[in-house]
Order: sequence, then C-alpha cells, then structure tokens
Amino acid sequence: MAFIRRVPTASGATAVQIARYVGGRQRIIKHVGSAHTEADLGVLLAKARALLEDPAQGVLDLDVELTVPVAQLLAAPAEPALFEVSEAAAPEMGRDRPGRVVGTDCRVLFEALSKVYADLGFDVLGDEVFRDLVIARVVEPTSLLDMGRVLTELGRSPVSYSTMRRTLARAQAGRYRDRVAAVCFAHAARTGDVSLILYDVTTLYFEAEKEDDLRKVGYSKERRVDPQVVVGLLVDRRGFPLEIGCFEGNKAETTTIIPIIKAFQARHGLVDMVLVADAGMLSATNLRELDEAGLRFIVGSRTVKAPLDLASHFRWHGDAFTDGQIIDTLTPRTGRQSENNPMLRAEPVWDPAAHPRSWRAIWAYSAKRAARDGRTLTLQENRAKAVIAGQKAARTPRFVKTSNGTRSLDEAALARARRLAGLKGYVSNINAEVMPAGEVIGSYHDLWHVEQSFRMSKTDLRARPISCRRRHDRGYADLLVMPTSEVSVLVSGLGGARRSA
Repeated sequence: MAFIRRVPTASGATAVQIARYVGGRQRIIKHVGSAHTEADLGVLLAKARALLEDPAQGVLDLDVELTVPVAQLLAAPAEPALFEVSEAAAPEMGRDRPGRVVGTDCRVLFEALSKVYADLGFDVLGDEVFRDLVIARVVEPTSLLDMGRVLTELGRSPVSYSTMRRTLARAQAGRYRDRVAAVCFAHAARTGDVSLILYDVTTLYFEAEKEDDLRKVGYSKERRVDPQVVVGLLVDRRGFPLEIGCFEGNKAETTTIIPIIKAFQARHGLVDMVLVADAGMLSATNLRELDEAGLRFIVGSRTVKAPLDLASHFRWHGDAFTDGQIIDTLTPRTGRQSENNPMLRAEPVWDPAAHPRSWRAIWAYSAKRAARDGRTLTLQENRAKAVIAGQKAARTPRFVKTSNGTRSLDEAALARARRLAGLKGYVSNINAEVMPAGEVIGSYHDLWHVEQSFRMSKTDLRARPISCRRRHDRGYADLLVMPTSEVSVLVSGLGGARRSA
C-alpha cells in the first residue's frame, strides 16, 4: 500500500514523497515537492492525498491527519499555522525562508477552459481527447509530441501520441470543422447579431521544402517564399468567428470570398445579410456575384478611383476638403464610364434603378489621415530620390519611372498622390435611406475585429510556422489551420487567460 512520508532535507526543508514497501524497504514512487513553510507543507500534503485518491475504493488510511480544515492552509500569516513550531526550533528548520513550491498543476485553469468550451457548445463533438488538445494549445501552443507534458501540468492524464494522431485524423474525417462552424453560428445568433458579417484573409506558411496541391508559394503577407495556405475568416460584428476556409497558397485574395460566402449561406440558409470586406476583395466580378446572390456589401475602395468618383467635387471645389467631410456619390461598376455628370455641382444620390452601371461610393476626408499620408509620401519620395541617385540599391520603388534606361522621379504621380491624401473610399449597394453614410463607414471600421482574431491566432496561439516532417502529417497541419478561429474564441472568451493564470 502506498503512503505519504515527510523527510527533512539538508537545506532545512521538508520533502513530501509518495512511497511504498517493496521487499521490506521503502521505495519512492513520486517526489511531490519540498516545503519551506507550514503553508507549503499543507499544500503538498493535500496534493499527495489527491494523487493517492482512488474512486474505486474508500478513503485510504495513510496515518496522516490534518489538524485544521484545508481552507486554512492558505491563511494569512497573522492566522495560526498548520503546525505549531517553537521559535527556538524555527531557525534550525529553516522555515523562515521565502516559499518555494516545486510541484504544482493547473487544474483550475483546465476546468475554467473546459467550462468555456462547453458553454460555447463545442462539447457537441463528444470527443474528450480533441477537447484536451484544443485546451492544451490555448494554454501553451506547442507540438503534438509535447502536448502530453502540457496536459500533465494541467492535471490531466494524457493519451498516447498515437491516440492524439488518430484523434486528429478522426476530426478531419468526421468534419469537425463544419460541426464547430454550425455551433459558432448558433452561439452568435443566440447572443448577438449575424445580420452583418466581416471578412478578411491572411496567410500561414509551412516549414516544408516542397509544394503540394494545397501548400504553394504565393503572395505572402510576411514576404516569405515558403509554401503557404490562404485562410479566409468570417466573423460577426463583435469578432466572433462564424466560418473559416483554407485555400491554395497561390490563390488570389479576391477569389476566396465568394466560395466562403456561398458555403456560409448554404450551411445556414441565409438570404439577407450585410458583408463587410477590405479593398483587397474589391473586384467587379465579386461585387456582381454578391449583388446577384441578394447580399448587401460594404467594401473598401482604392484611392486611385477617387479622381473619377469625385470629378464633380474637384471641378467645383478643387482640392479643398474639410476635416470629417463625407461625399456620397457614384462609382462605375466596370471601366471608366461614369454616370456622374461633373457639369452638375450636386452629387447624385445612388439608386440601383436610375444608375444600373454604378455602385454607391462614399468618400471621407480626415485631416489626421492626411497628415499621416503626407509623412508616408515624403518617405517614399526620399526613397525614390535615393534610388535614382544610386545611394540605395533596391527594386524600383514607388514614384520612380524608367525611360530609355534612365530613372527619374515621377513627379506627376507624386502630385496626384498628394492631392488625394486624407481620402478613404467605400463601395456599397445599400441605399442611403437604408444605411446612412456614417453608418456605412462605422460598419467598415469594425473590420479590426477580424485583424484582432488573426493577430491572436498568429501570436498568442502561434499558428505559424507549421512544421510537417512527412507528407502524411499534412492532415494534422491542415487541422491546425482550420480551427484557428474556434480556438481563438476560447482565448477571447476568457479575456486572454494563459497558463500563468
């Protein structure tokens, strides 16, 4: 029978160990820790008792009894200690030193994360091993081989590495991502508003030497040349994830939005909602398909479109803008044939019936943005001049033009850019009567929630890089990519709780 023993150490501490008799001799099974104070000793004794508990039998008689309730183990120094120690003996025992606990676990943290996991509805999967892997990744993002250590420190008994790998394969075959997406939508619809959704994309690179049918070299937001995947994420206006998609690494951002939106609509049977995306999603095909699907959209516009959209303003008011000024006008759906007559001073009010070849365009001017754009343009101008003068070797930067092998400053382009400093555009198919310009701009600015989710995934959860030793491991790597948003929910739901909590 195992029992708890207390052994004094050379440093004056008291070691708490679990031992048993083997062949008439005591054999140490586990060293629980060393205590330098009475409170530490009580904590270690309680932990040793917990390690010896067996639900299949009664309470073991270990001949070690607590003389005070466990609640008093963490009492303030002014309150009575667990064991009375004379002042003369205290210096010899070395109990006046700072506390040092060498063995702990974080079961409270695991229980809190498990509660959030269940409250969000993720327990519908009915897979405890998968739940443990998700929670372990939230607590300490690490490799699958190291998950056992993290779970042990959380007070869990981890399964084998082979079982973990089988769980990940089961999650992929069992379409866990689709089931989790349905749960996320149900939670968002129950606690918030899904009438407006936000979309953005990012890239995750792999530490892999060769490309395959998914991981390909493409435009990288980290400016890397490694194989990567493109990840698209839909969230509600609070940033709660609703749908996530994974695409080939060389796929253009503009081609990712329609597949995710159609899958989202089909999954939940939605026909009317407002989609918000940045200028990277702006393409004539995307806007047309969204409009034909009966969806309303708010998409960022590119500054280069301002001269055509604001032709009336520039004709009648020149370059003059006031801080906070908003101009509600039109923008061509395709090409440069505008339905806005610059000979008329008043900007037209967009109407889909009256302007079938245009979308609604909203332009806003900010003095703060103008100052920031001005500083950026000055830096770009100085860089261009340095490259032209041969002072800096670099690829051809902005505002450098080459004619007959000679580089020169593109002063016309620089002047146009300075003329448009401070302007930000938005394209929509929502009537002004339904959504005023200020509300359109405010809805677009909610896109920071998507950026926050990506930032959390890439930094707190270390979703990059993804290492794959063998091609067979790609299923595990893909799975790590897919549930990034769902895992982020757990972190944000706990206010960023980490293992140190």
